[in-house]
Amino acid sequence: MLKFIEQNGLQISQIIFQDEVGAPGMVIGVSVDGSHVWCEGVGYADLENRVPCGPDTVMRIASISKPLTAAAVARLWEEGKIDLDAPVQKYVPEFPQKEFEGENVTITPRMLLSHLSGIRHYEKDAKKVREDKEKAKRLLKPPEKKEEKGSAENKEKPKAEDNSAKSKKKKKEFEQEEYYLKDNFENVIQALDLFKDDPLIFKPGSTFLYSTHAFTLLSAVVERAANQRFLDHMMKMFRELGMLNTLPDENDPIIYNRSRFYHLNKKGRVVNCPYVDNSYKWAGGGFLSTVSDLLVFGNALLYSYQMAELKNTDGLLPGFLKPHTAKAIWAPVDKTEASWDKDGLYAQGWLVVEKQQKYGQCRNRRHYVSHTGGAVGASSVLLVLPRESEQPTNQKLLPPQGVVVTIITNMQSVGLNTTALKIAQTFDKARDEDIASA
Repeated sequence: MLKFIEQNGLQISQIIFQDEVGAPGMVIGVSVDGSHVWCEGVGYADLENRVPCGPDTVMRIASISKPLTAAAVARLWEEGKIDLDAPVQKYVPEFPQKEFEGENVTITPRMLLSHLSGIRHYEKDAKKVREDKEKAKRLLKPPEKKEEKGSAENKEKPKAEDNSAKSKKKKKEFEQEEYYLKDNFENVIQALDLFKDDPLIFKPGSTFLYSTHAFTLLSAVVERAANQRFLDHMMKMFRELGMLNTLPDENDPIIYNRSRFYHLNKKGRVVNCPYVDNSYKWAGGGFLSTVSDLLVFGNALLYSYQMAELKNTDGLLPGFLKPHTAKAIWAPVDKTEASWDKDGLYAQGWLVVEKQQKYGQCRNRRHYVSHTGGAVGASSVLLVLPRESEQPTNQKLLPPQGVVVTIITNMQSVGLNTTALKIAQTFDKARDEDIASA
């Protein structure tokens, strides 16, 4: 594995940086079977002062904050402090009872975790959100065959339209005013004021609607259930995990190795991002971290997940989560979806792609979980590719077994999931070749 990294690590990072990302700076981290094998920074954390990115560079992780929050919820559920199927008002009476089409409806923590609550994201216009949802569904349907003859150009047209729609959607996403809030919210209860009185977009439990605000409500549930300030509770969890460089994206503290953040202006030039205050969305997109910390988190969950597969756990420490809990948060939920991989479904704070092979000698889809992130001046991904259990080996395999990949960048609107999956598969193959040749 070491030889593989020496020969290919820099080449892989340069290809990603030049061809896939185009960000001023990025940091890549890879672990194999629990060991951190590659952490490398490329480009600049600070363009103006020519400060290079390194393994210790701290960047916004955006929506990777959601899996972190989900882990906190899972621990509280294990302790019997959160009922995932109780109305959220049990914990947060400040959140009003909701109606949909004149009928009283119930929102639960479980719905918040899987984006099935009906609470809006950044777009406030319910009609527009519903129309966009319908358009997206139509684009996913295969085109009707009206006539057999047709040029290759016509056959490719739906795909081109699909890519165009995705591009416009991403552009519109960062035109939403709430991305650029400069107001400071003293606590998560106060942050509810942004959306708590807005009408629901969909009936709770009926339709998937990705919502960062839903996770803000979830953070209020955590705060009340834990009887501790949300940020204090998360910092305690980070210390327990060993994630000592993960912290809220607050503007006042001096945070060593913190990157600056960039975006492209209308002329396509790299410019500094405007000042923003992320206190309105700690749980859904407000944390900073390093690749090393994110690898620790990914492996902690992979260890917990794979403990369920072991018949004999003598001599092994327990996982951060109980095995059945880890299995539950990585179990796909009906009626969900995920934009960054159409093969997957959303689980509880994660996207899950299940193993599948329909036909012999044809595509063999691997099981993996991931979450991507996009914020002002940041794009990110954390991906976990568990080892396939049926792979032959003479060794007794102890968890975690698999590849964890994370990439963080200081540029917004960068798609990273496909790149991370390719890297994970490359290291997975290299590991198996090392074992076969040993």
